[in-house]
Amino acid sequence: MNLVDRAKNIILTPQTEWQVIAAEEPSIGQIITGYVIPLALIPAVASIIGWGVIGRGITSLNFGIASGIVAFGVAVLSVYLAAYVIDFLAPNFGSQKNLGRAMQLVAYSSTPGWVAGVLNIIPVIGWLAMLASLYGLYLLYLGLPQMMKTPQDKVPVYLIVAIIVVIVAYVIIGGVLSAILFGIFGVSALATMGGL
Repeated sequence: MNLVDRAKNIILTPQTEWQVIAAEEPSIGQIITGYVIPLALIPAVASIIGWGVIGRGITSLNFGIASGIVAFGVAVLSVYLAAYVIDFLAPNFGSQKNLGRAMQLVAYSSTPGWVAGVLNIIPVIGWLAMLASLYGLYLLYLGLPQMMKTPQDKVPVYLIVAIIVVIVAYVIIGGVLSAILFGIFGVSALATMGGL
């Protein structure tokens, strides 16, 4: 299935799409290169345009580039980290341990946030992409029984743990990448006014 169809189907008809995904043989390499990277580029490029070009009166081009690279790095690395942890925790929730399935679960559940990341083109409404990410949590909930074979009674607790893992992964990876990249580009992640 191509990227556009998969993204559209997981957002609009998730119950059906999780069944289709569960019938596929997972390939971590294909998921990352054919799905995660292209979709993760949406908020990254939008951040570069929004903060580096449109928001130039508030920030600098360097700030926009650093923001875009951080957004991309966080997206890709967080998928890996969250998938590994969800797979590691699977036996604790009566679920099947399968890294490929965990990768599918995390990658496809992240779709709404990445697609809505296009809103970063206009910095003042970019935060709305975070609201779309909340729909991704619902997708994660629907996907756990299909991908990890989680018993229905264990899904809520597994989901809560998975959400905590994803949030912690984003915070840690985002903090490290921000510190490195904003330093390299010579801008402060907190400084958004004046001579950046």
